[in-house]
Amino acid sequence: MYAIVDFMGYQYKIQRDATLKVPYISKGEIGNEIKLERVLMIHNEENVSIGTPIIETANITAEIVKHGREPKIIVFKKKRRKGYRKTHGHKQDFTEIKIKEFSF
Repeated sequence: MYAIVDFMGYQYKIQRDATLKVPYISKGEIGNEIKLERVLMIHNEENVSIGTPIIETANITAEIVKHGREPKIIVFKKKRRKGYRKTHGHKQDFTEIKIKEFSF
């Protein structure tokens, strides 16, 4: 059994007891539960339910496991023969969640 969910502008394929990295949730504390309400599709062993665009009765509960930062990404810009060189770095924040239960 799995579901396709739209969460914070991204679509994820999720299963029960799976962990998932999502963009940073600023209002969430570790151990809090969140609801994923925009369920686009649910696939059971015997049938498939597809929303138009979402399934209104479906909710998925997840728990916040940890917050963290991705490894640093180096952005380097250069123009040939001009002496222009620019280096920037970026670390993206993330939140790791664990899927607890499906209800539909």
